[in-house]
Amino acid sequence: MTSTDLKIKVFADGADLDDIRALNGNPLIRGFTTNPTLMRAAGVTEYEAFARRVLEFITDKPISFEVFADELELMYRQAKVIASWGGNVNVKIPVTNTKGQFTGPILERLSREGVQVNVTAVFTHAQVRDVLAALCPDTHAIVSVFAGRIADTGLDPIPYMEEAAAMIAAFPHAELLWASPREVLNIYQADAAGCDIITVTPNLLKKLSLQGKNLDEFSLDTVKMFYKDATTAGYQINLD
Repeated sequence: MTSTDLKIKVFADGADLDDIRALNGNPLIRGFTTNPTLMRAAGVTEYEAFARRVLEFITDKPISFEVFADELELMYRQAKVIASWGGNVNVKIPVTNTKGQFTGPILERLSREGVQVNVTAVFTHAQVRDVLAALCPDTHAIVSVFAGRIADTGLDPIPYMEEAAAMIAAFPHAELLWASPREVLNIYQADAAGCDIITVTPNLLKKLSLQGKNLDEFSLDTVKMFYKDATTAGYQINLD
């Protein structure tokens, strides 16, 4: 399988304006996501100003911006404002607030009002079930399950995501997103597991060009890299 054979939609994940602008021209990229942590790491200081700059050139692909309030009513109000920024905007709502309170009540309100939500930080099948029960079946929504972080705990995310995909299949306007991939292989795994979307960082996207690379050639390239770096650094071992 090559990247052009993928059924899954690849969304670029990040907050660097130059990266977003460049990836917008990549036919593989079907959408974009970001979050407050990525934005802070990229040096973003004005949340709304950044979002509006992005929306000047991301006009025909979905993009997710996240609320950052912790009280549910304030989350709701932020979500309504964010949704007003563009018809291609999905509003990220965390599955709980910092107190562990399920955000279902505002997911239900927003979805019923036609706001396209991206429910983020989902880790368990119980959370998937609760989110699906809260969503309006006629409004598009994304359920972002953090498969990469699940794998970090030692659990195999593949059967986990397969079950989540089976649950979401009954909801034609909901899509399952494989979040926090750790390697390029995850893109193909997510595709095979029946996920609809995967978020991929620019660094992982660059590695897609390695698909199908001859392993003997890859081995030789790696040896050359080690040799070049040691030589460039001027490393020496006294053999006397």
